[in-house]
Amino acid sequence: MRRAIFPGSFDPITLGHFDIIERGAKLFDELIIAIGINADKKYMFSLEERKKFIEDAFMYVPNIKVVAYRGLTVDFCLENDVEFILRGLRNPADFEFEKAIAHTNRDLAPIETVFLLTSAKTSYISSSIVRDVIRNNGDYTKLVPKSVRI
Repeated sequence: MRRAIFPGSFDPITLGHFDIIERGAKLFDELIIAIGINADKKYMFSLEERKKFIEDAFMYVPNIKVVAYRGLTVDFCLENDVEFILRGLRNPADFEFEKAIAHTNRDLAPIETVFLLTSAKTSYISSSIVRDVIRNNGDYTKLVPKSVRI
């Protein structure tokens, strides 16, 4: 069985994430959306809210599982028999950043990273932009799945 993890903080999940998850779910037998917990990071949404946003967005996709984890992504992969890390790329800067992480992960464990390009219509969206729009009372609903309603 081909298992992949799509890790992130998903604070909140965006239409860019949604695009990568939806396409990734077609490539793997199981796709684990793994919400990383970083004690040093201040989140806008609680872990429970972020998990519910994702679960509600993909309730119709049977091979998607949503979990939270701490520590290194490769350790999670090894502990859960996951062979692949799925990552989305919006631009060249994302590629350079993700490439360094992929090489490091590959040094630490026999885990392959698979990159998908985001669709042109969502390539500008990031969680930090969504949070800024929310903080300033803008219409964030154009940037996130319907499950993200506050």
